[in-house]
Amino acid sequence: MTTVKRVKGATVERRGLVEEAEVQELASQLEGKDAEAVLRWGVDRFHPHIALATSLQAEDMVILDMAWRINPAIRVFTLDTGRLHEETYQVMERIRDRYNVAVESYFPDREAVETLEREKGFYSFRRSVEERKFCCGVRKVEPLGRALGTLEAWITGLRREQAVTRVTVPKVERDEPHGGILKLNPLADWTLAQVWDYIRAHNVPYNALHDLGYPSIGCAPCTRAIKAGEDIRAGRWWWEQPEHKECGLHVSPGQPGRFAS
Repeated sequence: MTTVKRVKGATVERRGLVEEAEVQELASQLEGKDAEAVLRWGVDRFHPHIALATSLQAEDMVILDMAWRINPAIRVFTLDTGRLHEETYQVMERIRDRYNVAVESYFPDREAVETLEREKGFYSFRRSVEERKFCCGVRKVEPLGRALGTLEAWITGLRREQAVTRVTVPKVERDEPHGGILKLNPLADWTLAQVWDYIRAHNVPYNALHDLGYPSIGCAPCTRAIKAGEDIRAGRWWWEQPEHKECGLHVSPGQPGRFAS
């Protein structure tokens, strides 16, 4: 199927979009495949119009290492909200040194951020779930839309084990909110132990915050180390209830409650 999408005044032709019927068949076929097989299928089919979206966390580093071994020219992008940890920027440099891959940074709209901070302050996201999601919309969701604007497929590090909002994550799905492009979640059925086993086995670089009690990492003001016995995402937006702890990057039609970041 060919779709024409207009991005910032430019006309982008997407030739590799997959119809929903085929996506359902692919989801069934790939569910029993391991992460590398899912990733290889996606890269072989869609390169160069496929990219890994990374928040520089452990899962994303596993996928980056796998994808690089499949095709060293794999595209990788991140959303630089302007409020990331120093350790997160350090991982980007380690990626450059190790894989010779330059992570593409997408920033929020400058005027939107200026208006947000001028009208609502620097910590409006702690006032309510609505205010926090508004901030995420400005700093994450809008830049993601730009990043995906010319792609036919993208890759994430989502795992079903991560949160109650992610238990139904498929290994492949059609991303309707982003023009019907394909979305791959190769690690959907992995455990956290498998993630770290891979990192150790392949000496994959990772965010130093993981060694300081941060199993899940986002913006600095919205992330803290977790305490013994807490859920792995307890340090994300810790002032909110678990069912609200999502930012809107990953939206599935028919599942309005499932978001992820």
